[in-house]
Amino acid sequence: MLESWRWFGPEDPVTLSDARQAGAHGVVTALHHIYDGRAWTPDDIAERWALIRKAGMQWAVCESIPVGSSLKLRDAHFRRTLDAWKTSLANLGKSGVPVVCYNFMPVVDWTRTNLMFPTEAGGYALRFDMVDFVAYDVFVLKRRDAEAAYDASLIEAARTRLDAKSESEILTLEKNIIAGLPGGEDSHTRETIRGHIAAYDGLTADDMRANLVEFLKEVVPVAAENGVKLAIHPDDPPFSLFALPRVVSTPDDVQTILDAVDDPANGITLCAGSYGSRSDNDVVTMAERFADRIHFAHLRNVTKEPDGSFVESEHLAGDVNMVSLISVLRREERRRQVKGRTDCVIPMRPDHGHLLIDDQKKKVNPGYSCIGRLKGLAELRGVIAAVDQLS
Repeated sequence: MLESWRWFGPEDPVTLSDARQAGAHGVVTALHHIYDGRAWTPDDIAERWALIRKAGMQWAVCESIPVGSSLKLRDAHFRRTLDAWKTSLANLGKSGVPVVCYNFMPVVDWTRTNLMFPTEAGGYALRFDMVDFVAYDVFVLKRRDAEAAYDASLIEAARTRLDAKSESEILTLEKNIIAGLPGGEDSHTRETIRGHIAAYDGLTADDMRANLVEFLKEVVPVAAENGVKLAIHPDDPPFSLFALPRVVSTPDDVQTILDAVDDPANGITLCAGSYGSRSDNDVVTMAERFADRIHFAHLRNVTKEPDGSFVESEHLAGDVNMVSLISVLRREERRRQVKGRTDCVIPMRPDHGHLLIDDQKKKVNPGYSCIGRLKGLAELRGVIAAVDQLS
């Protein structure tokens, strides 16, 4: 597997030199400063490539070209936005970027309610708390018809939880949920997010799925023509937020996506933590089922709770059997090698490491501190070595 590292560009407090010292060879990055829907030019891309090559590394995955709401809604502006997306995709492929990860989550990208959840060891983890989320949705955002989306017992628990919070704690909760986390497409205020949510009124999951299929029909041929593998990232968390449709959450969703355009260029990002956050998903079984279309892997772990809450665990702890998952991925790499596939090495990255030691005194992106990811990558590297020795 190609050990890789997410890097948010020159402004990232964790540098490419840090990534090299952690043992990574691949870089997972994007042109995060160009997020307004315009096409990425060859010059834009070459500038990023130059920084990566100077560090002695390779651009393994673009994560992500933003998929704006216009494409998810297929509104009056979708054609212009889609053409720009296809141009960016083609330009990335022509520059030598082999994989593009993207997502189709509406309004909010990956979402957590607590960015500083204390661990028993003294570090801090990311957490999604369902009660806190419902408290925000129903009583702070006061989304129309929000109460209809939740059980009465959950609403009452949310009311009690919110009553115990200070105004400062409520504002922190709001910032965590809607202000935008690293790699997300948008940052919202309480006023703007209401409008963005309202834009999806009447859009069903079937509508959203149909729009995704139409998107794939246009972009997969561009990817194939330019030597790029597309790897859709699952919803995170993999269930509806704000009653919005999420359609990349289950094995059936994945099968629909792969069947919609049955081409090797149309594949998935196997994010163990995202798929693993849903109780009815078996991540190892999913990896076995879709192995030949896994173009990228996020190897992180979560511990789930019965109400849908979860905390991001250490990479080898939590509910996902990481040893079994890596065994599946290494077996798939060997199969590809025998078949003579050029993509026989799957890029992977450690994800959402805990905030540890000196990093607790630094300003770092939530989930993307250095030491926690270094620790995770080292652990994963050890598992890979053990799996290979026993194979």
